[in-house]
Amino acid sequence: MTAVPATAAPVPRHLAIIMDGNGRWAQRRRRPRIIGHRAGARAVNLAIDFCLQRGVGALTLFAFSSENWGRPEEEVGALMKLFLNALEREVDELDRRGVRVRFIGERSLFSDGIRARMDAAEAQTARNGCLQLAVAASYGGRQDIAAAARALAADVAAGRLRAEDIDEAAVGARMALADLPPPDLFIRTGGDQRISNFLLWQLAYAELWFTDTLWPDVDAGVLQQALDDYAGRERRFGLTSAQVGAETPA
Repeated sequence: MTAVPATAAPVPRHLAIIMDGNGRWAQRRRRPRIIGHRAGARAVNLAIDFCLQRGVGALTLFAFSSENWGRPEEEVGALMKLFLNALEREVDELDRRGVRVRFIGERSLFSDGIRARMDAAEAQTARNGCLQLAVAASYGGRQDIAAAARALAADVAAGRLRAEDIDEAAVGARMALADLPPPDLFIRTGGDQRISNFLLWQLAYAELWFTDTLWPDVDAGVLQQALDDYAGRERRFGLTSAQVGAETPA
């Protein structure tokens, strides 16, 4: 008798992560906060490896929010140096592994050197397709929606679009990451249970998963727990369970 293969567990097409807990990780070790951010950078590499191995097509990481500019100047400066070093050090390896890198957010607030490295990283990896890696830097979800509204207003003013034709699809097409599927799974580390102005439009129907694990301590086991939990959820998108079941092939 031929064995019937088990149905493969669903894997999110797009995973979005708030990488929280770097500062607390360092404080618990009585070290400067920047040490925690350096440890968090290592966890980023692990998350990229995990997505490549599991077949996750897109990964969006919340690296630096629009509100983070208000942190102490010393910490912001150290973060910018760490960010620049990471861009210089990691891009060749990401390119070799087929990862496309892009940045979303208000990049005009960064220094000329960082903006140049962002542009260079995007250009170098533009044709890669093994993993779409988006780094949200100087990003806010409200900022993203406001930018989409400005783009629509400009189109209406120029006569390219009628106001009555603005619908969800029109707005969505002008949001960051419009060319990617919306996140299926959102993870936040560090214990807080909120989305903190991250991908407000795009996360409308994402499954949310929270862990107390601080970001530098995240490993493949923690990420697999999130995927296992995701695989056991019923995603209804406003429908009933009966309707979802009727749409599932026998």
